[in-house]
Amino acid sequence: MQHDMPSTAAGNASGEPHPPGLAPLSPAIAATAPGALRVIKRNGAVVSYDDDKIQVALAKAFLAVEGGTAAASSRIRELVAGLTEQVTGTFRRRLPSGGTIHIEEIQDQVELALMRSGEHKVARDYVLYREERARIRAANAASAQPDGPAIRMAAEDGSLLPLDAARIRGMAAEACDGLDGVDAQRIVEVAQAEMYDGIKAQDIAASLMMTARAMVEEEPNYTYAAARLLLGRFRAEALEFLGIGGDAPQGATQKDMAKLYPVALAAFIER
Repeated sequence: MQHDMPSTAAGNASGEPHPPGLAPLSPAIAATAPGALRVIKRNGAVVSYDDDKIQVALAKAFLAVEGGTAAASSRIRELVAGLTEQVTGTFRRRLPSGGTIHIEEIQDQVELALMRSGEHKVARDYVLYREERARIRAANAASAQPDGPAIRMAAEDGSLLPLDAARIRGMAAEACDGLDGVDAQRIVEVAQAEMYDGIKAQDIAASLMMTARAMVEEEPNYTYAAARLLLGRFRAEALEFLGIGGDAPQGATQKDMAKLYPVALAAFIER
């Protein structure tokens, strides 16, 4: 089940249109708005929670088991709607103030909802489908060329550049500087495990930030690391708006800003 955020011309984290004259937030930033449920996809991208995707996946599962007639069955439609509500309700109760959910957690809840409703055959087929997709992903990862860059970053012009692993490590290290109980290398390893070939720069920054945030429950100081990483992304967006700092699309560190602040001030006044 893919849980992609539907594309919109403009909108904020709650799905409402932006006021006239204001540019829409990037998906990576909009998905971090407080109070909202968000989903971490397997590629590390963070998107808004959309239960329509769950409903579509459930409908496909019933179609696979009961055939094409299931699409026209009011019983199936009502059952799918009820199961979707159960899954979403679970996360709303678990995260009443909003938060992040991994795509695998959503699929786990879909399986539980199917089992609890007595739809064991549909649940079994859903489990088998997930296992097959996992096997295919593992096979694709194993067949990656060892002599070339396994992961590349997509530039603004669409070209693919080698992933700057040293910069990613530097961003994490600076975000964790002076904080007890946090591990910059662990943030990098977990985030990179979810990255994919052709990932966008803003998704790299978002992946690092959301990885740090997911570790807050085990060590509160990861809150500060996540906040610093998010601040880096905000600074990168501001520099992009001013037309400077093109070397820091993944996020501008405090070290970057030491040389960019004077340039940014002049560009801001001129703008």
